[in-house]
Amino acid sequence: MNNPTFFEVQKWAFSCIKGNGGTLEDVDYLICGQMGWNKTQLLMNYRTRIDDKNYQELQEKIELYNQDYPLQYLIGYQDFYGLRLKVTKDTLIPRPETEELVDWILNDNSKNENYDVLDVGTGTGAIGLALKSIRSNWNIFLSDISEPALKVAKENAQNLNLDVSFSTSDLFEKIEGKKDIIVSNPPYISENEKIYMDKSVLNYEPHQALFAKNNGLEIYERIANESGKLLKQGSKIYMEIGFLQGKAVKKIFKDSFPNSEITLKKDINGNDRMICVKI
Repeated sequence: MNNPTFFEVQKWAFSCIKGNGGTLEDVDYLICGQMGWNKTQLLMNYRTRIDDKNYQELQEKIELYNQDYPLQYLIGYQDFYGLRLKVTKDTLIPRPETEELVDWILNDNSKNENYDVLDVGTGTGAIGLALKSIRSNWNIFLSDISEPALKVAKENAQNLNLDVSFSTSDLFEKIEGKKDIIVSNPPYISENEKIYMDKSVLNYEPHQALFAKNNGLEIYERIANESGKLLKQGSKIYMEIGFLQGKAVKKIFKDSFPNSEITLKKDINGNDRMICVKI
């Protein structure tokens, strides 16, 4: 018996996942990820029959998808700020709202200055690599407490041919030298918010990159208390925050840096999502 065509595979896969809230877009994402295609190539191959190996692997991925396994982990990458980044179970999946943080940093700082920039808790390297891809003259340092995550960031930098530096560090413990910009998308979800989270996030993404003590504020408190050795007059700290954390995070940094200029910024949905502390 002949294997199905890709058009038939698309219809079959959608019938398998639609009951679990899956969309045709998710199916196309899975097929294109499996085959290394874009959407146009999928359309051009509608009449082509899928080979045994890819058909079997795709069936396995559909089964995992129905167990809430994240799409990005199934295909092994996530696009972020025009970059294709490898993702694994050791890294948080980069989110679209974090692209807004990258935009803010780029628009807020001169392209002509050779800034020293630290992306702390880098994960896949998303923020730091996005900045380097646009500001090749900036000196970008990527750090993370997780060795496996930093390994992924190194692979992404190599694949994208971006020259950045790396350090395995618990926040600033092993970081040296003054920085013009520190950026972080730290874990900021409170443990008591687990009941509101999607199963795909809760069951499969690394909890170390998601949750923080003290109602999700622990890492902001540590950044405020421990970053002083890296800062100079005019240094800036940019961070992503939970949409209800704006006032609390602002107070944390105002207490540590009374003379700082602090700006809260909303995301595209009108929620507090980013903060900048200018020393």
